[in-house]
Amino acid sequence: MLDKEPSVHVVVLNWRTADMSLGAAEAALVAMAGIDGGITIVDNDSGDGSFEHMQAEARARGWLDRGRVAVVQSGWNGGYGAGNNYGIRQNLPDGRRADLVYLLNSDAIPAPDAIRALMEHLAQNPRAGIACSRLSGPDGEPHHTAFRFPSAAGEFEAASRSGPVTRLLKGKVIAMPQPATTCRVDWSAGASMMIRMDVLDGVGMFDEGFFLYFEETDLCRRAAQAGWQTHYVVESAVEHIGSASTGMKEWRRIPDYWYDSRRRYFEKHHGRAGALAATAATLGGEAIWRLRCLIQRQQTGVPPGHLMTLARHALRRQPMPIHVEKGRP
Repeated sequence: MLDKEPSVHVVVLNWRTADMSLGAAEAALVAMAGIDGGITIVDNDSGDGSFEHMQAEARARGWLDRGRVAVVQSGWNGGYGAGNNYGIRQNLPDGRRADLVYLLNSDAIPAPDAIRALMEHLAQNPRAGIACSRLSGPDGEPHHTAFRFPSAAGEFEAASRSGPVTRLLKGKVIAMPQPATTCRVDWSAGASMMIRMDVLDGVGMFDEGFFLYFEETDLCRRAAQAGWQTHYVVESAVEHIGSASTGMKEWRRIPDYWYDSRRRYFEKHHGRAGALAATAATLGGEAIWRLRCLIQRQQTGVPPGHLMTLARHALRRQPMPIHVEKGRP
């Protein structure tokens, strides 16, 4: 343990889930008991009265009077990364700059000791720059959020859904087996993620070119390139509904921003040729899967038009502009 415990800035990003965000903030306040810091709730330009509702509720609950919570309006919906960057830049409600930032999704409820568990883990592991929680659904079922960095081989394995391919490429499988103990991972979900401010000072904040998806993968990769590790901390338990703002569970068609983010990630870290190779690997893996489904006379489960849209986005001539939010948050 450190002689002086670090301060923690909790950022809760809201987009049209005001009551859920208030619930996440309330749970975070309990988990922040005895910890120096505060909470910033960011409304990402919901346009549905969320900001006013959350401000009124925070005031009615006495949060604003105690200076422990701030409710702010980003002014535009630039996506997950831009919204969290805005919150991080606000600093603590009392104006101080925190040592650690803790990102908490609006649909995530940390256990009373979840934030402290991440703090203590970072204190005990100086090479760890990012620590993420063990997420589970309201039913207690674990959410599998321990991952390797995406690669062409990993894309092929995931798309093929084939036991022999998985065994052949076991070291490239993107989704790692559910960890039973705290361990190092390449990246994990940003629903409950603690980051040293030193990391953000060194590698920059979220790349705001990602509207949604792949932004935390990119941040963890940049941190790794700078010598920092990302750890999955099983002692930090968080209940997570999942996709409350995005509606991903009800998607009938994958939105364009997912394809844009995927391409951006691969072009940024593997170049144009590497991004095309990853898409070719996905298409090859899907061919294996579809052949199997044809033989077994079963549905593929792939959204209509997915492969055509994936190929079209990959083959667009214009390059994806690469932008990273640099400098001191």
